Amino acid sequence: MTTLPRWGLVILCAAASACGPARDKRGLEYTRDMTYSLAYDSFAPNPVTRDGLTLQRPVRGTIPRGYLPLHYSATIEDAERAGRDLQNPVPRTARSAAEGQALFESHCAVCHGNQGAGDGPLVPKIPNPPAYTSARVQRMPVGRIFHVMTFGSGRMASYASQLAAHDRWLIAAHVQRLQNRAEQP
Repeated sequence: MTTLPRWGLVILCAAASACGPARDKRGLEYTRDMTYSLAYDSFAPNPVTRDGLTLQRPVRGTIPRGYLPLHYSATIEDAERAGRDLQNPVPRTARSAAEGQALFESHCAVCHGNQGAGDGPLVPKIPNPPAYTSARVQRMPVGRIFHVMTFGSGRMASYASQLAAHDRWLIAAHVQRLQNRAEQP
């Protein structure tokens, strides 16, 4: 037997000896300190860092993954600017239409009604929200509809904390479908 097959047989036997029926055991440990690392807890003091904290502040200018900055505020001027500048980034597909409808029915229909007529089950307790077919709402571009959901308008509160930006765009497209302004997917 030559040298290479002998070493191959030795390695194969060593690897097989590490296998066993106990799945919660690691078998042979080559480097114990790497197998069981002693990591610091996020909020524990850390003697290695300059400020003594384990959890460090993010670098200036860092944004969370998936974050889309929105450079508008809750003013009439910014609502009009959003109507001019913002376009719906969500592609119009049958799936996005179904998702928008489901989100609308779970978050908006309680006040606006399933067809957007302002006749939801909560309406007897509050003043009627405008119907989506009213002239004022018909003139709203999709960016303005998104702005209203993001910052609120009149008696409607902001839904930015309840709905992600992507979900608000899905609902804005559904509102346009209810107004018969958007093409059906």
